[in-house]
Amino acid sequence: MNDQNAGMDVTTAIFQRRSVRHFLEAPVERKVIMEAIKAASWAPSGLNNQPWRFAIIWDTDLKEQLAKLTRYAAVLRSAPVLVVVFLDKESSYDSVKDVQAVGAAIQNLLLTLHSKGLGAVWIGEILKNQERLLAILDLPDRLQLMAVVAAGHPAHRSQSSHRRSLEELILLER
Repeated sequence: MNDQNAGMDVTTAIFQRRSVRHFLEAPVERKVIMEAIKAASWAPSGLNNQPWRFAIIWDTDLKEQLAKLTRYAAVLRSAPVLVVVFLDKESSYDSVKDVQAVGAAIQNLLLTLHSKGLGAVWIGEILKNQERLLAILDLPDRLQLMAVVAAGHPAHRSQSSHRRSLEELILLER
């Protein structure tokens, strides 16, 4: 684990985090992944229903099977670990609120991984193959695929990004 980011405040993590798609061939500590999933589980949810569920994939053969379901196959293959994120429809009471809650959980996951010195990317393009993914993982269809997060030690930190100005984004202020 890289301690250079230990104690990073949340605003710094938000502004510094980037999608990482290239990883070193270095192992990731399970305890770091579990800490990130714990942080994800503390996201807000309506009625505190906590509709998120996770599958953690370390196995190379399983990662290869999932990689075949997306055009981002190289990213999934190269990541030491994949965190597959689901919405549990049996825990759901309002689909919009619950999807938003899972999005908040994914953001907590990404920010925690970043704060621990890891890199990650949120893969959504794989959603089109939800049924095949559930079959590969032998999981019930009450789970709705929300994302696959590929994580590991970044091969580089040269990613850049930009954001629209606040003037473009704020529609009204009175």
